[in-house]
Amino acid sequence: MVLEDGPGRFAARSAIDMHVHVTEGTGEAGRDAVSRSFQQAAASYFGSDAQTTVDAIADYYRGIDISCVVFAVDSESATGRTPVSSEEIAELAAAHADVMIPFGSVDPWRGEVARRSIRRLVEQYGVKGFKFHPSTQGFAPNDTRFYPLYEVIESAGLPVVFHTGQTGIGARMRGGGGIRLKYSNPMLLDDVAADFPDLTIIMAHPSVPWQDEGLAVALHKQNVYMDLSGWSPRYFEPKLVTYLKRMLTDKVMFGSDYPLITPQRWLDDFAGLGVDEATTRKVVRENALRVLGLAAGSPNHDAVGSPDQDAVDSPDQEDAVGSPDQEQPNHRQ
Repeated sequence: MVLEDGPGRFAARSAIDMHVHVTEGTGEAGRDAVSRSFQQAAASYFGSDAQTTVDAIADYYRGIDISCVVFAVDSESATGRTPVSSEEIAELAAAHADVMIPFGSVDPWRGEVARRSIRRLVEQYGVKGFKFHPSTQGFAPNDTRFYPLYEVIESAGLPVVFHTGQTGIGARMRGGGGIRLKYSNPMLLDDVAADFPDLTIIMAHPSVPWQDEGLAVALHKQNVYMDLSGWSPRYFEPKLVTYLKRMLTDKVMFGSDYPLITPQRWLDDFAGLGVDEATTRKVVRENALRVLGLAAGSPNHDAVGSPDQDAVDSPDQEDAVGSPDQEQPNHRQ
């Protein structure tokens, strides 16, 4: 049973998972032959073939008292996959407002059609942000041809998530399924953040193999945040842990990449990093509330305080950068 005060209950739960995938919708969405070929390759890579629907996600997260942000990715032009409709996700999520907030996705190659879709998703379906995956959608996010899309999102005052770093989608397929990793270098988002200073940008994942670039962009650009999904914290590189404890405490957020990592596993492994209680509260809940515009007295674009200069000057630059072992280190979207 959904509580009447959906948004209030959403904000009151113990944590907010900023990165949850809806992989199947009605009809062929997520079930077509092309989607299945990518899913089978991903299952081999990750050792998991779990698929998810909006209702199943809501039941699961409500049962563990964690709120979540859900989305799919429309990569039809680049991959031929039948996308799960953002309209469908938003309509279904409305019945689960106590535990779920929907983000939208548009195919960036559809130009003005994509712009109109963004407006419709915001005005008619109430989505609270957007998700892009430059690698699977086949575009460079700093290509100015796509700037009109960001203009609409910025004008709506909503955040936008960009996948960064490597991806398991297409891994072990012939030619990687045609997916190019270069488009997900977080340094490309530095241009977007500079050109759209009022657009809240969330870099998804620790950005491996470009982690240093991602940390630099998040530290330098006031409007850029990170969700730490796709990797168990057990495999976080030491420099990332140093930054989240010291210089980016207001900029990083919990995300799991469910269904490929469960939120319980992520939170349990995060607890082993030795992060203090105040910072842990920010990472698992408070920063997300601010970015989503749900924090009391804090609009979506609240300024984030400048980090302490001593902290900026003294991170351990000699932290080892080691490759995680193969036990689900990095996940797909």
